Amino acid sequence: MNDPSKETRPSTGAIAYVPRKITGPVLMGVIPGQPLAVAHRAAELAYSLNVKLICAYVDVTTYPAKEPDGRTEARPIDPDGIDDDIEGISADIKERLRDALDGTPIRWSFVTLAGEPARALGRLAESTNASVIVVGTRERGLGARFEELLVGSVAVHLTHRQHRPVLVVPLAKHHPKEGH
Repeated sequence: MNDPSKETRPSTGAIAYVPRKITGPVLMGVIPGQPLAVAHRAAELAYSLNVKLICAYVDVTTYPAKEPDGRTEARPIDPDGIDDDIEGISADIKERLRDALDGTPIRWSFVTLAGEPARALGRLAESTNASVIVVGTRERGLGARFEELLVGSVAVHLTHRQHRPVLVVPLAKHHPKEGH
């Protein structure tokens, strides 16, 4: 069992840290209407690391269900509820990302997931061996604060539920104080 990230120092027998090259993709969580700043930071990171960017939208009105044949399919939480146009929402997000990322040297893809956002992103990160997960903060406002109170912060849930680093891109406007 020879781990290339560890090297034994002959004089002490202690194991020294040897960094490994990052090869896993950058995984970005995206929501409708999200400022492109999140995509830009995730793309810059993927470009700098020379890895693929995976953009993922999580539909919270569905949940992942295993089919008898082994594949996973998204099912609505409330089959009689309002039919949000998930395909349309996903298509709009993908088109916006295409406008922002096509023509750049970034290798990217888009996927729609089902379920609770932190769990869905964590499962995708695990299955793709993502090197980092990138998410944006919520823009401030009463609606955003109420939603965060009910379901919590995706970034906080991610940092507590899996071992990958999470990069949180701030979206609130920064107003530097005079003289600082």
